[in-house]
Formats: sequence, C-alpha cells, structure tokens
Amino acid sequence: MEKKSNIITKWKTKWKEFEEKKPKLSKFLYQFFYFFVFSNGVTIWQYLVMLFLPHLMGIKLASIPFVWPSITLWTWKDGSEAIFGIFNEPVLYNSLGEAIIGGGLGNFIAFEIAVFTAQCINFPLQRNITFKSKRNPYYQALWYFIGWVLISIFVNALWGFINIFIIHFNLVPALSNLIKTMVTGGLSFIIFFFIFKIIFPEGEKKETK
Repeated sequence: MEKKSNIITKWKTKWKEFEEKKPKLSKFLYQFFYFFVFSNGVTIWQYLVMLFLPHLMGIKLASIPFVWPSITLWTWKDGSEAIFGIFNEPVLYNSLGEAIIGGGLGNFIAFEIAVFTAQCINFPLQRNITFKSKRNPYYQALWYFIGWVLISIFVNALWGFINIFIIHFNLVPALSNLIKTMVTGGLSFIIFFFIFKIIFPEGEKKETK
C-alpha cells in the first residue's frame, strides 16, 4: 500500500514539473485524456442500452419502417434496392419473412434515447472535469444541444449509407449495433472535442469594465 502511495506521489510530482515546463501541452493532454475516457464511457453506455431497449420497444414498432428521405441509389444483383436515408431503419426480417427486433421505428427510437441519455451524462463530466468551465451552464447546454443535433444529422447520414451494406449482407442486430455505435460514436468523438474547446472555455467569464 505504501509502495503504491509512493508511485502515485512520484507521478504527481513528475506531472507537476511537466505542467510548469509545458503548460499548453500538459493542458491539452489532460483535457484529451479525460475527454477520451468519458466519451468512451458513454459510448459503452450507448451500446449496452441498445442491447435491451429495442426489445422493450417491441415487435410492433420494429415492424414499422423508418427511412427518410427514401432514395434508391442502385439495384443489387438479386433485384433488391439499395435505399439511402439520413434516418435509415428499415424493417428487418428473418428467413421466414417475419419482422424481427433490431430495425424499424423501434430501433430508431431506442438509438436516439441511448444517444440522448449518453449526452446527458457526458455534458456535466466534460464541462466540470475535462474543461473546468464556470460559464453559464444553460447557455452552454443550449449550444451543446445544437451541436449534438447537427452532428447527429451528419453521422446519421453516413450511417444511412453504411446501413445499406449492413442490410444487404444481413448482419445480426448485435453486430450491426456495435458497428453503428463505433462509427457514429467515433466520428462524433473527433468533432465534439473541438466543439467543446469552444463552448467550454476554462474558468469564469471575465467582466468588462
């Protein structure tokens, strides 16, 4: 226990020295580390939610297609159409032609709930710990929400294209949800870091005289 305490003390001392020598770099590394940890944490949360929430939505919602805008890009060799949509959640069927959980309106609602709850967890962590911002939280929450909506539309459009291949090659829902979480979450991760640098300035707002 004492040895572990000494290691932690030495690490803190080394980090303090590094902060004094390289203040800008150390600040960036600190922010990126916590941003990485929290972002991956909420991404895992999203995936775990998607393992059970589509089932709670039920087969009725899973049987309702939700594709918008429905644009046919090409026709596969088997005669099926490759349909693109920014929101692309068609109904999934088993070998008997029966609708199954993992697609449709149910999957879309489940995913949006998973992402929204993840952002509700992510916002206070990034604001208070990663960027240590003391500005108006309501103003920041508004811009956070706007940024989230715009980024969501962008990554959903990308997923809408990828999902064409997921559907055609009939990947199982668990694998499909994993790919969706990694693609949308990973891309959002990169964009959000730079957005957070803007909406979460460190410290309190300086008053102008």
